[in-house]
Amino acid sequence: MEVILREHVDNLGRRGEVVKVADGYARNYLLPRKLALLATDGNKKQIERERAKFDVKEADEKRAAEAIAERMANVEVVIARKVGETDALYGSVTTADIAQALAAKGFEIDRRKLHLTEPLKKLGEFNVPAKLYPDVVGTIKVKVVAEGS
Repeated sequence: MEVILREHVDNLGRRGEVVKVADGYARNYLLPRKLALLATDGNKKQIERERAKFDVKEADEKRAAEAIAERMANVEVVIARKVGETDALYGSVTTADIAQALAAKGFEIDRRKLHLTEPLKKLGEFNVPAKLYPDVVGTIKVKVVAEGS
């Protein structure tokens, strides 16, 4: 099934593109969430009329994401965890923990935008990338310390 994307969809395409997707994906995910329209002649004409608005909106979103990335570069998140005698963590630090610590600092970032290859399981300082926009990636400094130190 061919659809016209109304929003950016990761691993699929950008706003305004006509893409071919599986029928079920379009019916059950893209269309109900208003992320896409069926690729009919009328809808293609409507998207062309809306393209100027899309371009302005896209530029605004990118500028906002770049501003957030710039502010995040100066932020250090400190997360305290219990550790054993050999400085091994009991448990780990996940993207949800980092997102919660960022929210306390005034950054509302979805945990799914934070990219950890694996949860942090040791003490130290780490740089965690956050994909804020398709072309904008910010870096967060995360410091994992022993609880009570």
